[in-house]
Amino acid sequence: MSPVRSGSLLITLTRISRILATQKTQGYIVGGFIRDWLLGRETNDIDIAVGGAAPTIAREIAKEVAGRFVLLDQANDIARVVMIEDARPGQESRGPEWHFDFSTLAGDIESDLARRDFTINAMALELSQFITASRGARARRRKSTDSPAAERFPVSLIDPFSGENDLRDKTVRAVSERVFETDAARLLRAVRLAAELDFTIEPNTECLIRRYCQSIAEVSGERVREELLRLLTLPRAAHHLRYLDKLGLLLTLIPELAEAKGVEQPTTHFWDVFEHSLQTVAAIEFLVRESDWKYGNDDMLATAPWSGMIDTHLSQEVSSGSNHRVLLKLAGLLHDIAKPMTKSLDDTGRARFLGHTKQGAAMAASVLERLRFSNRETRLVETLVYYHLRPVQMGDQEFPTKRAVYRYLRDTGEAGIDILLLALADYLASRGPLASVDEWRGHCRLTNYILAERDRQQAEILPVKLIDGHDIIHAFELAPGPVIGKLLSMVNEAHASGEISTREEALALVRRELLAASK
Repeated sequence: MSPVRSGSLLITLTRISRILATQKTQGYIVGGFIRDWLLGRETNDIDIAVGGAAPTIAREIAKEVAGRFVLLDQANDIARVVMIEDARPGQESRGPEWHFDFSTLAGDIESDLARRDFTINAMALELSQFITASRGARARRRKSTDSPAAERFPVSLIDPFSGENDLRDKTVRAVSERVFETDAARLLRAVRLAAELDFTIEPNTECLIRRYCQSIAEVSGERVREELLRLLTLPRAAHHLRYLDKLGLLLTLIPELAEAKGVEQPTTHFWDVFEHSLQTVAAIEFLVRESDWKYGNDDMLATAPWSGMIDTHLSQEVSSGSNHRVLLKLAGLLHDIAKPMTKSLDDTGRARFLGHTKQGAAMAASVLERLRFSNRETRLVETLVYYHLRPVQMGDQEFPTKRAVYRYLRDTGEAGIDILLLALADYLASRGPLASVDEWRGHCRLTNYILAERDRQQAEILPVKLIDGHDIIHAFELAPGPVIGKLLSMVNEAHASGEISTREEALALVRRELLAASK
């Protein structure tokens, strides 16, 4: 156990305790906060079970502590109070955001804990005792030279299901055999918790997950999305996806992947389509310096493109809970999803997958829409799947032209960098242990060239606007319309390729195009 670090949190908890006392209502800190507190992990989410109507109590507490009230679940009496610490002296940014989630006790505290999911989440402390113990620990810490992580202090933990023992043993164990009947989202949560904490799901709980795996299809897409994104955000996501498959959850969530199992590919591919897809996720994690890969090595990483710019781009948020890095992994899983239904054999007996990128993009978009991903997330993954072969196709004739790079960047938009990384991972996951050093260096040279040309165009070409739509309208007495946009696109492309560099050359190009079109 580690003491609570934030004095302002203790002050807020003390105020909450006093409010509960005036209402003659008991309060217990429960769930994930107790788990993380016992593990010494920082968390800003505090679950409090109260002996009265939680939404009513939470609304009153929000007024008293100047927090924001949010009704999370009216049917189950769950409400949240959001508080943001003020900036400390000398700091520009505000402090952390705290979430106090209030639920109504289901009977006494032991009965309430019996309704929770896993033993490590089914522990509680009486609120006032937690505050007293934490204050004592903070006082001792000020006097002690020991490191904070070494501090411990006694409390009367309410632990009817031996959750503390399971924490010690690094085990995820269901509280009862009915936990997944009550809420099927717990099926995914078990895997995600085990992955986050580096714990093991014990065998009986594994059997329960397999028994109820089909129930995950009944969970709302929003909840599945949240758990899936949290799982993919973790290192070794490919390993976690493989575990989902072992438990029967992956193909229930994404049944479109079932057809990929056993679909053989040309001899340039080491694995079938399904295994190749999982290996692509693993190769992505390897390339973005997140996890080791069984078939990767330091020489590969030294050759592969990487920079602060790429790292920053991958960390950019796309929607709440997602960024480019996590959606790149998801695209890696889905990039060949249409190969089973597009497979054919040519005259030589070689397998072909004509049109799998276009059909796969549509299928990937359908998967994300079903799981309630945002429009921007869906379009990004759809674009990644649709264009994942484009970089290789651009390198058919050594390095692509400046015009070809411009068109690539225009067509792929914010996904341009992601697609380059997906293409590299796709190659590695195709060849596996048979990857050629020369081929790999060739792929990396192509990718580095495209990135360098992208940087050049962004620095030298895109900031310079030779002409705009008004110039074309006035110079050639044209009416506004789609043709103006097409002419501007032509000018920008010629500028990027180095064919023109001045306003006069741009207008002359437009004039030639209009004359040719009038003939």
